[in-house]
Amino acid sequence: MKNETVQTDITVIGGGLSGVNAAIAAARLGQKVALIQNRPMLGGNSSSEVRVWVCGATSHGVNRYARETGIMGEMFVENQYRNPDGNPYLWDMVVLESVLAEPNIQLFLNTDVHEVEAYGDEDDRRIASVTGWMMGSERRIRFESELFLDCTGDGLVGFLAGAQHRIGREAKDEYNEDWAPEVADNITLGSTLLFYTKDVGHPVRYVPPSFAKDIAATTIPLKRVIRSGDNGCSYWWIEWGGELDTVHENERIRDELWSVVYGIWDYIKNSGKFEAETMTLEWVGSIPGKREYRRFIGDYVLNQNDILAQREFEDRVAFGGWSIDLHPPGGMYATESGSKHLHPDGIYHIPFRSLYSVNVSNLMFAGRNISASHVAFGTTRVMATCAVIGEAAGTGAALAVQHGVTPRAVYERHLTQLQQTLLRQDASVIGLRSSDDEDLARRAKLTASSTLRRLAVEDAAEPVALQGGDVALLVPVAPELQRIELLLDAAAATTLEVEVWSTGRAENYIPHRLEVSGLAALTPGKRQWVSIPLAWKPPTAQHGFIIVKANEHVTLYVSHQPQTGVLSFVKNTSTTVSADFSNQDPEQPVVLWSMKKLVRKPFCFRMYPDTTAFEAEHVTDGFVRTYGEPHMWLSEARDPAVSEPASLELQWQETVQISEIHLTFNDDVNEDLINLHHHYTPFPVIPELVRDYRLEAYVEGQWVKVHEETANHKRKQIHRLPTAVSTDQLRLVIEATNGSLHAEVIEIRVYG
Repeated sequence: MKNETVQTDITVIGGGLSGVNAAIAAARLGQKVALIQNRPMLGGNSSSEVRVWVCGATSHGVNRYARETGIMGEMFVENQYRNPDGNPYLWDMVVLESVLAEPNIQLFLNTDVHEVEAYGDEDDRRIASVTGWMMGSERRIRFESELFLDCTGDGLVGFLAGAQHRIGREAKDEYNEDWAPEVADNITLGSTLLFYTKDVGHPVRYVPPSFAKDIAATTIPLKRVIRSGDNGCSYWWIEWGGELDTVHENERIRDELWSVVYGIWDYIKNSGKFEAETMTLEWVGSIPGKREYRRFIGDYVLNQNDILAQREFEDRVAFGGWSIDLHPPGGMYATESGSKHLHPDGIYHIPFRSLYSVNVSNLMFAGRNISASHVAFGTTRVMATCAVIGEAAGTGAALAVQHGVTPRAVYERHLTQLQQTLLRQDASVIGLRSSDDEDLARRAKLTASSTLRRLAVEDAAEPVALQGGDVALLVPVAPELQRIELLLDAAAATTLEVEVWSTGRAENYIPHRLEVSGLAALTPGKRQWVSIPLAWKPPTAQHGFIIVKANEHVTLYVSHQPQTGVLSFVKNTSTTVSADFSNQDPEQPVVLWSMKKLVRKPFCFRMYPDTTAFEAEHVTDGFVRTYGEPHMWLSEARDPAVSEPASLELQWQETVQISEIHLTFNDDVNEDLINLHHHYTPFPVIPELVRDYRLEAYVEGQWVKVHEETANHKRKQIHRLPTAVSTDQLRLVIEATNGSLHAEVIEIRVYG
């Protein structure tokens, strides 16, 4: 046996997406990081060993403009580029390569940490080291660091260190949570095994193993959706163990899940109820995907009321948007629905105080074991949310090491630096504006070659009848709205009613308050442009939710050419709620108004007067995603074959030294990307992303190229110049996009 000691600034235990994001964030800030994973690959439940979708704030397209940015966003976009068909092994490579790209990370796969050296009393403890066994290599490795992050999911490291924690459900009166039980108990969400099938084109016989369960003799077929040909994650409801100890009885839970998986396939293949003659089992999981175990106690415990109120914590460092999604204790055998869902009106915020231990001074955590009640955990547990929490925790850990303080002291004394560092990394702290004094771009005057000011969509491609119910448009209203024109057919003389609603919070995209309504008298006719007066001047630029009321005589048109800043919706009925979660309350606003059928298909309209929503000044206004308005620059529509390149110019009153330039392009965070097989997105690169561009500085009376990029497919690019440039003018010249008619830029930062 070989004994080793590894000394780093930070040790991250757990190589799921929370641990991966934490390690990368800390490493990029200059800290030496040991990342330890007890499996042969990274990714945790998202890896090819378990194969769960990476879900997050988009909530499968329920929330608008909600996809994660930062490190998790980088992986989503890279996976889309390399792996549009959702191959789980290619996803493994995307995650692994993200880690291997960081020279400050030492990666230890197949290393199981089960020893912790900690000291102090129960109220004030500190970890000195953790020790792991590297399977297959007979190496016993001791890891010593200033800070430790428990990203294990189950929370073993924190538990061995004596960190305060909870298992199970709190009583309703502890946090005044409506969805909590009256009496506290040890019930958790259960574990799941998935399976995947394949149509091989010829008849395949299936003989079930002796341990396969006859599911026809259980409650499963009565309450669960079973179909041949479903992708594996659609069987998320094959869940069990919530009434057991999901860690200590993991083997028993796996055996039960196996018996059901092979029994379900027997039911599909041999019951005669399904078309499955040419289908075979392609893959069956062997590691139960755990949902819940220990949850640590931090300086703040996130709860249901925080989620629903979308509480804006002063120390917010991450966000989520998945519903509060709780499952019955009986799992797949329960007679009630497999899940119940409660949505806030939009995304919610996660505080830094929920990411460090209340009693172990150098312990942080990220993932499903953060400081949250069982009910709040019902939403924070999904992996893309765990990932952005990981980036926030890793960033906080790096600052703690940098300043030689505890994570609590980062909250108390360095909170602004923490939040501003996250924004500089393109991690989303919703509603927070950059105030980076080192960013030279904030002092520059901006001019653009052109700017989109006439907001209109006129290329009709598909009719949408209003007899099916209300529809809506979300548009930026900046500075005001006077009227809107709609392209429509009228089968008979009628009156069309249109309403404009404000959305309430800047991060919400639902009708909140009626601001103005208008009527238009229609005469019969095809493809008419009809004007509706709608005079509204909001106190600040914001979104307007324009509702076109149902009318059996009227048909609108949608375009297949998307327009940045504009979304379309249909009003759901109880029969059209998402099939993914059939028991969602259709009266929850984000469910009631759905964009899923009209993604990238805006209604044809013309808006008056011209808009100021896409002016060049937005690229330095401090926001890196849509919040109240788009916060980006768009050029006028251009034909790259005949048009001059679009450009943005920054001009300073004095000469500045430039050595680093950050560019953030529009990757349409409204587009719901997924790592595996939930749905197919037809383009490998987000069309709105800038493809070919160059950076030029004005030096000694002429423009000098300082960097050129072709075939870009990333949202954020950081260009470090080999030699600092002295100039008073910098220009971004955009030659081509990946499909958009406009050049679209969210942010430019410039550093000396």
